[in-house]
Amino acid sequence: MHVRVARATNKLQTIAAMYRQGLGFEELGNFGGHDGIDGVMLGHRESGYHLEFTCEEGAEAPRSPGPETLLVFYLPDGSEWEAGCARMAAAGFQEVPSSNPYWERAGRTFEDPEGYRVVLQNARWP
Repeated sequence: MHVRVARATNKLQTIAAMYRQGLGFEELGNFGGHDGIDGVMLGHRESGYHLEFTCEEGAEAPRSPGPETLLVFYLPDGSEWEAGCARMAAAGFQEVPSSNPYWERAGRTFEDPEGYRVVLQNARWP
């Protein structure tokens, strides 16, 4: 199985560059003018998931519906987690307090310019 997490954006190039740099992703593919929609797919080729960002001509993409709309990445190695947090900040993500105290115990929460949040959790998925 492979999972694609897709979302619309008003800032396709900016958002794609931030997630590529911040999460260490590579561009897996892109398309332009597909029925008025441009898109970029990002991820790691060996992973079972990737992210897709799209921008539709003439449409306004909504901001995040709320602070609990999260992408969570588990990074159990402390040095990898610290490096990941540094990449997120360097990519332009804003570190924000989590609305859920659980994510504050072993993680850091970052927000993109459209209000979508990414948690880097320094823990192993059970």
